[in-house]
Amino acid sequence: MRNAFAQEILALAHTDPRVVVLSADIGNRLFDAFKAEHPDRFVNTGAAEANTISMAAGLASCGFRPVCYTIAPFITYRCYEQIRVDVCYPQMPVTIVGTGSGLSYASLGATHHSCEDLAVMRVLPEMQVAAPADANDVRSCLRAALAGDRPSYVRIGKKGEPEVFPVPPPFAFGRWVTVRDGTDVCLLSTGTVLPVAQEAAEQLAESGWQPRVIHCASVKPLDEEMLADVFAAFALVATVEEHSLAGGFGSAVAEWVVDHHDRSARLLRFGTQDRFLHRLGGQHYARRQFGLTAERIFHQVKSDLESL
Repeated sequence: MRNAFAQEILALAHTDPRVVVLSADIGNRLFDAFKAEHPDRFVNTGAAEANTISMAAGLASCGFRPVCYTIAPFITYRCYEQIRVDVCYPQMPVTIVGTGSGLSYASLGATHHSCEDLAVMRVLPEMQVAAPADANDVRSCLRAALAGDRPSYVRIGKKGEPEVFPVPPPFAFGRWVTVRDGTDVCLLSTGTVLPVAQEAAEQLAESGWQPRVIHCASVKPLDEEMLADVFAAFALVATVEEHSLAGGFGSAVAEWVVDHHDRSARLLRFGTQDRFLHRLGGQHYARRQFGLTAERIFHQVKSDLESL
């Protein structure tokens, strides 16, 4: 996904002279082509994320379209005040890209895990939040973020994620995409766990159920029209995310449900629990520790369907 980001930001820079990349001491070789073609529009700001965000806000105020890039926990938590005050309050069109989101850097320990970023970013006034599923989806989300005039956070993985979309899918903030149709249960998935949700759906189909799978790349704003349709059509809806159950995508959906009292569908949420991982392992290992597997989703959804 990060390679797709580097390729797409270079392509966008070719057509838009306002695009500037600020990298907080990461991905130097990743941006070799960008630096070679646009040396005056790339800045390695060093391990100084707060300064990175403030610089981006200043550039945006001068008419540029800055894109800030580094590892997800560092470009969000470490500089949260600057994002809130320098970017969101004056509504600066700054695009913040956090790589290695969720448990992508599981083997590096809790300092590099990012299971709270959706929660803290979506509560910021004016901020848009996107969580693409694969490399082609990154391209679509990045285009939409730079085409708009609002602050945006794009949460991407690292590398080697399974391809879901053979070409960049349609994307707009506030709009979702149905990737599998069905009538018995609806799985709302966001981010790089979409293949896990799809595998769980396949297992449900093999057991005789007809699951619908919707990819929800736009975490803020939600696709409220789609939500209204889903909660009117299904008795069971499940959210799937590689993020904390506290405050994340599932919480956003639950908030919507509470505000719409006529929605009676049962809501299941799959995500990470309110704890840190203290044992190191790869991303798949970390997902297993939190129950973010197709098998667990399949069994829980199947049990709830049978109890309806």
